[in-house]
Amino acid sequence: MIISRYIKPNIVTDLKTKMIFIGGPRQVGKTTLAKYIGGQNFKHPVYLNWDNSEDRKTINTISFPSEADLIIFDELHKYAKWKTYIKGIFDKHKEKFSIIVTGSSRLNIYKHSGDSLLGRYHYYCLHPFSLREVLGQPCNPAVKGGLDFLSGPEAAENFNLLMEFGGFPDPFLSRDKTVLRRFQNQRADRLIKEDIRDIEAIRDLSALQILAEILPSKVGSLLSTQSLAQDLQSTHKTVAHWLDVLENFYFHFRIYPFQSTIIKSLRKQPKSYLWDWSILEDRSARLENIVASHLLKYANFLYDALGYKAEVFFLRDTDGKEADFIFAINKKPWFIVEVKFADADVSPALKYFSRAFPQALSFQVIGTPGVDFTKDGVRVISADKFLSAL
Repeated sequence: MIISRYIKPNIVTDLKTKMIFIGGPRQVGKTTLAKYIGGQNFKHPVYLNWDNSEDRKTINTISFPSEADLIIFDELHKYAKWKTYIKGIFDKHKEKFSIIVTGSSRLNIYKHSGDSLLGRYHYYCLHPFSLREVLGQPCNPAVKGGLDFLSGPEAAENFNLLMEFGGFPDPFLSRDKTVLRRFQNQRADRLIKEDIRDIEAIRDLSALQILAEILPSKVGSLLSTQSLAQDLQSTHKTVAHWLDVLENFYFHFRIYPFQSTIIKSLRKQPKSYLWDWSILEDRSARLENIVASHLLKYANFLYDALGYKAEVFFLRDTDGKEADFIFAINKKPWFIVEVKFADADVSPALKYFSRAFPQALSFQVIGTPGVDFTKDGVRVISADKFLSAL
């Protein structure tokens, strides 16, 4: 089964004028995507992996094949002076060959010494599969209008598969629980003991691993760094750094409260969600996480590919009223989302926020299939139908 990745057309277009950086979690398909683009759109693509000794020699000596029209650099960020290096290669050879750089840390923010790459590249974050992607439908670019929902048995079936196996290609395409369990074990272990160890100067990797084991229990709730520091018997500063590292290497992501003069909102504590929602045993938490992941993917796509300043927040005022997500363009609300596993009764808090932000669409997303009705200005909709729009 081959699923065409959602950012491929945009990357192919951008390669005509810029370098392309593809970041994202380990095993999400970055290398596969880059090689597929090379095989489909170039005559002589060259793949070089910094972790391979022969490839590393080629990189260091700049001895690329003369006929190369695309060079794919994989894990180049592990080279201390990679920014200076890739800037020089692009400036000298941009008329000769195109360049793709892939890596499992955040290539767009990773700080090493070197000259600025500003204006020379476009960055894309490759996410796990989403429902619309596995259905073979392009992302919906209709910003600030209505959402383009799909429905039917195929959407419901694939939603259930995504809930069970997650969105990473290997377990999702295998439909095999043994493959899923092995993937989950190996991904977490290699992320910390290989990827993070190779780049970050962290003395206590065992404590970092414990933090990674704790974070699934925090999904959907306010994340207190101070509380985690007490649990781990460490300092606030150290745990804050560990959280940043795990986020930079795509183990979890945080969303923050939406700031507005309309409501007295919570100001500091974020919520945390996982890139691999399949490890969550609680199905309510898993449903909320899969919605969060789809929203973040949509926001990143609108920003990376189309230039919209799209962001995902949550709503919580000082009285404790809360809605799970608010999707904003240029800080202006587009739609509000509350997630309930099976409760189709409209949340009072969602009613309150829909009145506070009347220009925004309001959705209550539930796990029950076949639901779609509007009440009190809120559209109550099944998760498979809602996620098909993202």
